[in-house]
Amino acid sequence: MNATAARLTALGRAELTLLARNRNNLFVALLMPVLMIFLLRSSLSGTDDLPMGVAEATVVGGTGMVLVLVVYMNLVATYVARREELVLKRLRTGEARDTEILAGAALPASVIALVQCAILTALGPAVLDASAPRRPDLLLAGVVAGILLLVGLAAVTTVITRSVESAGLTTLPFFLVSAMGSGLMVPTEALPDAVAPVAELLPLSGVMELVRAGWLGVGQVGGKELLGAGLTTVAWIVLSVFAVQKWFRWEPRR
Repeated sequence: MNATAARLTALGRAELTLLARNRNNLFVALLMPVLMIFLLRSSLSGTDDLPMGVAEATVVGGTGMVLVLVVYMNLVATYVARREELVLKRLRTGEARDTEILAGAALPASVIALVQCAILTALGPAVLDASAPRRPDLLLAGVVAGILLLVGLAAVTTVITRSVESAGLTTLPFFLVSAMGSGLMVPTEALPDAVAPVAELLPLSGVMELVRAGWLGVGQVGGKELLGAGLTTVAWIVLSVFAVQKWFRWEPRR
C-alpha cells in the first residue's frame, strides 16, 4: 500500500510539473471554468421558466463545468501527449501497474477539480447569492463519482484521438451533449418530454442529478430519481473501465 501511494505521488508530482509548464492546459484547468461559470450565469439570467433559482442553476451547472473542463478535456490531451511521447510505454516497463499510471496522470487534474468545486461551494452563497448546499454528502459523492467517471471516459476518448491538437475536436461532442442534455447549461426539467428520458441516460446525467440533490436537497429531486442517478453513474463507470481495459492504446499508432 505504501509503495502504491509512493508511486502515485511520484507520478502525480511529475504530471503537475508538466501541467504547470503547459500554458494551454493550465488555462483550461484554472481559468476556463471560472469564465464558463460567469457565462453560464449570464445566459441563465434571461431564462424565465427555470425550475430553480438562477444562482442555484449556476452553481449546479458550474460544478459540472469544472468536472468536464478540468478532468475530462484536460486529461484527454494529457493522456494523448504522454502516449505520443512514449512516456506511457516507458512507465509500463517499471514497477507501476497500468491503473497506477493512469491514476497518477489524472491525480493533479482531479485535485484541482476538487479544490475548484470546494471554492465554488464556499463562495457560491456569497458571490452568486445561492443557497448553501443542503446535502453536502451527496454533493461530495456526485463530484467524486464524476471525477472517476470522467477519468475513465477521458482514457476511452484517447482511442479516437490521434494527436494533442485533435483533442479539442474529439472532446467537443461529449462537452456539447453534456452541456445541453445532462443539466450543465440547460436544466433537465426544461428539456422537452420526448427528450428527457434519453437525456437521463447520458454519461454525466446521473452525476449532475447527485450534484443537484446535494445543492437543493433530496426533497427537490426525489428518492427514486436519486437511486436511478446513482445506478446510471455506476453503470457508466463500469462500462468506461471495461472500455479502457479493452481498447486503451499505450503506444502511438505507426
